[in-house]
Amino acid sequence: MKGKIIKIVSNQYTVYSEGKAYDSLAMGKVRLQDKPVVGDEVQFELIDEQYCIQKILERKNQMTRPAISNVDQAMIVMSAVEPDFSNVLVDRLIFLISYNDIEPVIIITKMDLIDESSDIYKYIEDYRKSGYKVICTGFGDELTKLKEVLKDKVTVLAGQSGVGKSSLLNRLDKSFSLQTQEISKALGRGKHTTRHTQLYQVADGWLADTPGFSSLDFSWIDSKVLIGKIKDFKVEEDCRFNDCQHINEPDCAIKKGVEEGRVSSLRYKNYLDVVPLCNQRKEWEL
Repeated sequence: MKGKIIKIVSNQYTVYSEGKAYDSLAMGKVRLQDKPVVGDEVQFELIDEQYCIQKILERKNQMTRPAISNVDQAMIVMSAVEPDFSNVLVDRLIFLISYNDIEPVIIITKMDLIDESSDIYKYIEDYRKSGYKVICTGFGDELTKLKEVLKDKVTVLAGQSGVGKSSLLNRLDKSFSLQTQEISKALGRGKHTTRHTQLYQVADGWLADTPGFSSLDFSWIDSKVLIGKIKDFKVEEDCRFNDCQHINEPDCAIKKGVEEGRVSSLRYKNYLDVVPLCNQRKEWEL
């Protein structure tokens, strides 16, 4: 049979196939092929009353932190306040997600706790102008737009602790019964409540709540490849040099775009801050 790994706890794998979930083990030859991760499409069969994963099918993409494969999009969940919105964190997540050929979608929670004078609306306008999808939500809001985005997609949730990722899942489907915690007043941030990566069926799609975004590792990122992945940097004209890093090179189309307001100055600044971290074995803690 063919199925999708939707949950891994220790060495126990839950495989979903044709409306049913099967507790399975990974055969030794599979572990030699590659370590199975949530999101893998697999072949499995019943052997001596035990379902066994026999083969991992080809992946279209894979993330290592968190470990998940075959992802269509990543929802970057940030709160407007408590903790305060951070465009630096959002952009660094955008860079890592885009590097893996995954479409970023920005979700901003707790919008009911701010007024119209908040600077967050400038950030929202900036992201939308750059072509990113932004969905705003507050307490009691309908989640129609969010459900439309989730349909027929495999989506991973990313974002700082305490921004309401698990609460958002609970609102999408009350059967999740995920653990939620109040914001730690002393630290001004939340505590991690998710202990393992798992895919949930919701809004006719698959949604992953993961514990993996505790730090952002750029050490394995090739900055030259990253340049081609950032949506903001896709402009019509070319730089003078084919290998332009968009930093100090003359006749740089991206720097010109920033000066003329066609490229986000916020995203460009955050890009400049990230470049020195690439290939340097450094991590930036949330």
